[in-house]
Amino acid sequence: MNHPRSLAYGVTPSRPGTLHARSVTGGLAVAPRPGATIRFGRGGEPEVDLCVGEDDLRVSRRHGELSYHDRQWWLRNTGQQLLRLPRGRMMHTSTEPYPLATGYTPLFVRGSGPREHLVELYVTHHGDEGMVARHAAITVPPRRWPLEEDERLVLVVLGQRYLLYETEPRPLSYREAAAELACVRPAEKWSRRRIEHKVEAVRHRLSKGGDFPHPVVREREGAGPSDHTLLHNLLRGLVDSTTLVPPDLELIEDGFTG
Repeated sequence: MNHPRSLAYGVTPSRPGTLHARSVTGGLAVAPRPGATIRFGRGGEPEVDLCVGEDDLRVSRRHGELSYHDRQWWLRNTGQQLLRLPRGRMMHTSTEPYPLATGYTPLFVRGSGPREHLVELYVTHHGDEGMVARHAAITVPPRRWPLEEDERLVLVVLGQRYLLYETEPRPLSYREAAAELACVRPAEKWSRRRIEHKVEAVRHRLSKGGDFPHPVVREREGAGPSDHTLLHNLLRGLVDSTTLVPPDLELIEDGFTG
């Protein structure tokens, strides 16, 4: 086993391709050398290089590994529980190794009951100073998308359960939204078709921009996710980015109060 060099994670600049890994119990960094390997799991040294979920018997002693070859770091699941990557991607022991992109990747190890154990991964790139502490730097705001006033109103009505941060929210149907808008803005004659048209306009505009985090239009007619799933993706992306926020619910509440 290659034993990586431990360090106070996040304060040391490093060469491009260096992998930084951190759990709640410690951190380490490994230079991009062919054959370099990091093993993580519940076991201690020398069984693993990074301890994860040390008190959780659902976590395997050797739950996963990261190895460097073909000029890239590759993640593999070697444990009994699933690994979870961003955007809901799951890895089983039968899953092909996953290539890590440069930058930050959070990795979650399934544990007992609802527990998940976080492993933070960071691969440096050219011109990158690594995970250097930047206490006084200005905070970078989330990417938000502009919406017209009536688009925001429609999306707030459709996505009110998302703005209440329910556990598994689903959008209102267009028919339900039309009925609610008839109460909130009775003079504006909101129909199901008008609502659908507004949503389609937003979906296509955001998809054309190329930087929305979820698919919101079909790649070709008749193929891909359903309209309901695409609407869910749209609302999830707008709420997660704080383009839509809980105070927007006042658009509905003020209408009902009036």
